[in-house]
Amino acid sequence: MNNEDIISLQKLIMEKLDLSKQMSEEEIRELIDEEIKQESKKRHLEISQRERLHRDIFHSVRQLGILQELIEDPEITEIMVNGTEGIFIERKGKLERLAISFDSVEKVRHVIWQITAGCNRVVNEASPIVDARLPDGARVNVVLNPVAVNGPILTIRRFPPEPVTMEQLLSMGSLTEECRDQLAQLVWAGSNILVSGGTGSGKTTFLNILSGFIPQRERVITIEDSAELQIRNIPNLVRLETRNANVEGCVEITIRDLIKASLRMRPDRIIVGEVRGKEAVDMLQSVNVGHSAMTTVHANSVRDVVSRLETMVLMGMEMPVSAIRRQIASGFDVMIHLGRLKDGTRHVLEIAEPEGFLEGEVGMRTIYRFEQTAVTESGQVLGELKKKGEFLYGEKIHSAG
Repeated sequence: MNNEDIISLQKLIMEKLDLSKQMSEEEIRELIDEEIKQESKKRHLEISQRERLHRDIFHSVRQLGILQELIEDPEITEIMVNGTEGIFIERKGKLERLAISFDSVEKVRHVIWQITAGCNRVVNEASPIVDARLPDGARVNVVLNPVAVNGPILTIRRFPPEPVTMEQLLSMGSLTEECRDQLAQLVWAGSNILVSGGTGSGKTTFLNILSGFIPQRERVITIEDSAELQIRNIPNLVRLETRNANVEGCVEITIRDLIKASLRMRPDRIIVGEVRGKEAVDMLQSVNVGHSAMTTVHANSVRDVVSRLETMVLMGMEMPVSAIRRQIASGFDVMIHLGRLKDGTRHVLEIAEPEGFLEGEVGMRTIYRFEQTAVTESGQVLGELKKKGEFLYGEKIHSAG
């Protein structure tokens, strides 16, 4: 049988399956096997063709169709579905277009429905944008028409099954051992740390790595839009996730709501996956009243973080800019900026320590900065993280001994 015959046979078997009732995975597999066996009596099917039919049908029914194999590929970090117009992936930092695509909008919508239903999210024309996640923690973003003009848009960002370790960062040259030791001291002492960078620069991954230095005796509360952090070394861990409003009467629960709730849960440390809006007000207030916190924010550089936080705070309340800057300078102990280089690799580009509020501005002392030394013929960027100054360390370091 050629490829077209197998596809038509797959559609025929799909039509025969009764999927109106709830069935276990094992029952669905048995049903598929039975239908394939019946078809094998009518036409010759090789063993490899039977296995492919079974896999493709099961993926279409129970999992994510043609995306399932992509999701299971450890080398793929991002999957981008542009409706029926094509599927793009990111592999080893490079974008590439695949030869496969969904042959109908209905199939894309079916996959989206499976994903959103699995994490209790609702997406439709009335609410066409939603963030969700897969069972393995992969981040999912969905945009439907009429917002998406060229059909349903599905973006999946995958994370490695085992979190990236500090040792791997050292082997890649992203950090030096001296820098690692100083960051470990800062985290252990409960310093307030802000990680910045662009989309896909590795902010969540780096936050995971830093969390490995948190003392196990602490009570840690994580707050995220979609639960992505992979903190495994803390026994007393509370994970909070936002919720969208829906037609069933469930009210929206925002990052702001969760930050306020977490302050009443006796936290030793609060980790907010990303600050991107009005919640910057609550985040800034929490780090200025004695709570230890770690968070990330989108920004182009360490110095741009201040203006980004200013803008987000003003979205939530009217407040003098000078007061916002004072709170930023006194609230955060260290700022770490990450970036993606031209060759697709991710690096720590700068680590800085706020010096305080001086002459209307937040002063920044650069402690480490990545310096590019060369670019190879293959396009690989070479460089190293060089020390530019010394941490002054605040009261938290000294009080922690």
